[in-house]
Amino acid sequence: MLAKGRKDLAEGSPLVVNEREKELIHSKGVTVNYPKGQIIFAAEEVADRVYLIEKGWVRIYRLSSEGREVTVGSIRNPGEMMGLAETLYHGKRTCFAGAISDVTLVVLTKRDFLDILTEEHHLSLKVAKLLAARMREAEAMVHELVCWQVPRRLALLLLKISERCGIPESDGVTIKLRLTHEDIAAMIGTTRQTVTSLLNTFKREKSIEFQGRGIKILDPKKLTSWVV
Repeated sequence: MLAKGRKDLAEGSPLVVNEREKELIHSKGVTVNYPKGQIIFAAEEVADRVYLIEKGWVRIYRLSSEGREVTVGSIRNPGEMMGLAETLYHGKRTCFAGAISDVTLVVLTKRDFLDILTEEHHLSLKVAKLLAARMREAEAMVHELVCWQVPRRLALLLLKISERCGIPESDGVTIKLRLTHEDIAAMIGTTRQTVTSLLNTFKREKSIEFQGRGIKILDPKKLTSWVV
């Protein structure tokens, strides 16, 4: 599972732009920095921008009727674009995008983005593949939330994050993304207290260990046993 996740984010993946595509986006875009915790775009805003993540990680979420943040997409990683579907659909945002680390973005207006897609058909195809991949991912998330118990969802989330944001070491994989238990709870549709209890269970079985506010995956096989 870990190897496959890293392959998905490699050069040539439909999720990640290559150097040529980055140059095109830079030529028309503006580089903007956002600190951790900053809202990049919000629900009900007019969708007239797309974003290339150069550095850092971003979470896509909605607000429940009680005001609780509910993650509705996977973490967006360096090299990925975001804000695409609603911008191409000519609508308003339905979600929030929040920086979960310090983030550097290249921001493109809708007009400039459409100009690039018109001139560069290969990028148009990549955007179509990216939107298709995200649709499949969203369908999988709905299935997991409806059909899977919380321990299974949490174990899978940790494995996914370690694939995308992990640093392989001799004794495991360190997740370099600092997430609070509240952040994790929002990603799997549960409470902070439940996340804390389950993380302690994973720690006792030596699947993970805490490193300050971070997490290291010590035994991916044990975590995977919660998923299969």
